[in-house]
Amino acid sequence: QHLLSQDLPEDWDKNPVKVLVSTNFDEVAFDKEKDVLVEFYAPWCGHCKQLAPIYDQLGEKFKDNPTVVVAKMDATINELEHTKIPSFPTLKLYAKGDNKVIEYNGERTLEGLTKFLETGGVYGQAAPDETEDVDEDDDQPKKDEL
Repeated sequence: QHLLSQDLPEDWDKNPVKVLVSTNFDEVAFDKEKDVLVEFYAPWCGHCKQLAPIYDQLGEKFKDNPTVVVAKMDATINELEHTKIPSFPTLKLYAKGDNKVIEYNGERTLEGLTKFLETGGVYGQAAPDETEDVDEDDDQPKKDEL
């Protein structure tokens, strides 16, 4: 299947917030030396517009940090084989080392996003799918097998 992609803008990495398109996504996001935060946005999305100035500040804050990249991708015209974006904005951290993908579920503030990056994705992360990890000591009554 053919995946949509924008042409890579020449100045994609000139600003504190890097611009990703389908063609440079993997190379940037899966850099094992860096924590890469990606905002998947849609140009028409109101929440994305509200987030934009905060996200720019975040990029500014981390621009001199050699191990952090703040990036964004217009998910309406760039598709990825390995990632489907159900809603906008979606923020995902591609962690350095193992490239684990951690979705951000905290408040969309400079402080919240900063903590998310500074804790390597621990603060504000989305709860993993319950199907993946069923807590053994939860309050469900255990059924006795007859």
